[in-house]
Amino acid sequence: MNKVLFGPAGNSLSFYEEGHKSTLETPEWLTRQGAQYFSDGLELFEYSFGQGFRMSFEKAEEIGKAFKDKNIEMSVHAPYFINFANPDELMFEKSLGYIKTGINFLKAFGAKRLVFHSGSCGKMPREEAVGLLRERFEKIMPEVEKELEQDMFICPETMGKSLQIGTYKEIIDLCTISDKLLPTFDFGHINALTQGTLKTAEDFQKIIDYSFEKLGEYRTKNAHVHFSKIQYGDKGEIRHLTFEDELFGPNFEPLCEVILKNDLNFHIICESNETQAEDAVKMKKCYLDALKS
Repeated sequence: MNKVLFGPAGNSLSFYEEGHKSTLETPEWLTRQGAQYFSDGLELFEYSFGQGFRMSFEKAEEIGKAFKDKNIEMSVHAPYFINFANPDELMFEKSLGYIKTGINFLKAFGAKRLVFHSGSCGKMPREEAVGLLRERFEKIMPEVEKELEQDMFICPETMGKSLQIGTYKEIIDLCTISDKLLPTFDFGHINALTQGTLKTAEDFQKIIDYSFEKLGEYRTKNAHVHFSKIQYGDKGEIRHLTFEDELFGPNFEPLCEVILKNDLNFHIICESNETQAEDAVKMKKCYLDALKS
């Protein structure tokens, strides 16, 4: 069994072009992806509630069973409008409510990881916004921990735009508050925010080293990962691309080298634009080829 798992966020365009319509059909479809390279297909799938929770828990249980029957692990992405740095107390309470609802969907799906965007600066100075966000997580995590089962985590994500809270150091530092906070390293976001700095294995290694220092071995080795090439401008992320793009990064090969060097057990979700399953296959093939060499 591979230590590193790969899969898409949502369904590729090709899934629908082949005539599929329901996520209930996704697990079987994922088992066939990469058949020319490996026999077991893709092992992960991330379901996004980015625009809000628009599903019954009964439907989530049905979908979760379909994935479990094919030995595919699910993760969940919470609504994009969560913002724990919003100074409005009502908005803070709504954000906490989204996290709690997301945890209930984890339980319905049989999933273990809830990915979310922690906040943005708005009109506040960055230091003040980050301080408010940290203060609130110190307040809510004892309550959130009670909602989580033993092997469940909530996973704040590194972000790609300058006004969003989510540099890799900000996310890792936030995760020091609780063992139930597991970082989501979105390397496409990190690369976009830093204007294309992720080029070599050493560039990825410094992020892993900081995580080892602050979070220790278990959470670093088992971190959640988003990977895609992303077009960026002066203020960071513009749009997700595919692996066919040759202008913007990052490339997966340097990260693959770091994964092997550090014996990492990442869950890697591909967020390429409409080719997320196909590009997840490319990453898994790269990883398996590197294991053999």
